[in-house]
Amino acid sequence: MFSRPLKAAVAAAIAGAFSLTAAPAQAAPADDAWAALVPTYAATGKYAYEPFAPTGGYARTNACVPHMGYHYVNGQLLADPAVDPAKPEALLYEGGSTTSTRKLVGVEWIVPDTAVTKAPTLFGQTFSHDTVLKVYSLHAWIYKRNPDGLFTAFNPTVTCPA
Repeated sequence: MFSRPLKAAVAAAIAGAFSLTAAPAQAAPADDAWAALVPTYAATGKYAYEPFAPTGGYARTNACVPHMGYHYVNGQLLADPAVDPAKPEALLYEGGSTTSTRKLVGVEWIVPDTAVTKAPTLFGQTFSHDTVLKVYSLHAWIYKRNPDGLFTAFNPTVTCPA
């Protein structure tokens, strides 16, 4: 039988290990954006293992967009023009053509431009407008550092398989 102090120490060690694995990819101590992104990180961390993405309604894609990766889109969230930090419409993965080898690198909020009268904002960022796809979008590179910025649409470090 374990003593109460030993149980507390084991629980603290386990909690500490989990907190280390949840460290943001490019956190800066004074960066208020990370505090706002906590709901996003908490809601999407479970999809770090790619096979879990479809269980959350995210459809796999096999087209890799250079410097963005594979987009896994949740059609139900896409149909709703609401912008919710905890419900990004797309998950961004990079890696091989085998889906189970892909790694979560970021998230994206997408709003059809026909659903709103002006560009949405989230985390103090205004969504960019894609006139070809007719959507507004905002990327957040929370699982892989983007040297161009946390909310920049393209990440030069994200690669597609040859």
